[in-house]
Amino acid sequence: MPFSDYRTALVTGASSGIGLAVVERLAREGLMVHALARSADALRALADRTGCIPHAVDVRDIAAISKLAQGIEVDVLVNSAGVDRPKKFLQADAEDIDLLVDVNLRAILHLCRLLVPGMAQRDRGHVVNITSIAGAYNFAGNSSYHATKAAVSMLTSQLRIDCFGKRVRVTEICPGRVATDIFAHVHGDSAETRANFIEGFELPEAKDIADAIAFAIAAPVAVNVGYIEITPTLQVPGGLSTTRPEGSPKPFLPT
Repeated sequence: MPFSDYRTALVTGASSGIGLAVVERLAREGLMVHALARSADALRALADRTGCIPHAVDVRDIAAISKLAQGIEVDVLVNSAGVDRPKKFLQADAEDIDLLVDVNLRAILHLCRLLVPGMAQRDRGHVVNITSIAGAYNFAGNSSYHATKAAVSMLTSQLRIDCFGKRVRVTEICPGRVATDIFAHVHGDSAETRANFIEGFELPEAKDIADAIAFAIAAPVAVNVGYIEITPTLQVPGGLSTTRPEGSPKPFLPT
C-alpha cells in the first residue's frame, strides 16, 4: 500500500535515534504520527518540528499504552524502543534482565496485541519491528539483549501467519551498528565511547533506517517486504572462535 492508503502511525522510542528519524520521515509522508517516549521535553520539540502527536509514556506501563490504544486507530506501528546493558550475561542481575525483557519484548507483544487485531479487522495495516543483528548472529555481547531481539524476530514472522488472509504487512528491520546515541545511553556519553563505537567508522545513520522503513511501507499492496538487514559496508556479522581449556598445556612448536 502506498502512503496514501494509510492515515496514522504510532512510533515508540520516538525521542531520539532511529525512532525520532522514523517520526520525521513518516510525518513528511503525510501521516498523523503518534510519537511515544519517556522524555516529554524531547517529544515537545519533535512535535513543534514535525506536527506529530506526543505521548510521554513508558512502554513498560501496560495500563498507559492500553488506554492510548483504545483511543486511536493505527495503520502503521513502528516498534523502535529498545534498551541494553553493558554487562555480559555472567555478570547480569535480575533488574537488568527484567528491564530488557520488559522494553525489548513485552512492550512489543502488548502493542501488537492491542493494535494488530484492528488492522486485521480493517484489512489494512503495517507492523514494523526493529530488531538487531544481535538477534540473528552470535557474537560477544549481552546475551539477554540477543535473546530479546531474537524473540522479536520470531514474533515478526509469526504475525504474518496470524494475519494470513488480511492485507496486514509485517516487516523486520535488522540493523547492525548505526550512528545513534544508543552507545552513549549504554556505555556513557564520553570521548572513549565515541572513539570505540562512532568516530572513524563509516556507519549508517538513523535516517538511513527510516528510509528503509519508508521503502517497505510505500511498496504496493501486493508486496510485503518481510526482512531488511542493514549494516555498515565494513561490518561483517558472525565469526568463529576456538580455544583450549584453561590450564591445558600449549603445544610444542619446533624451532
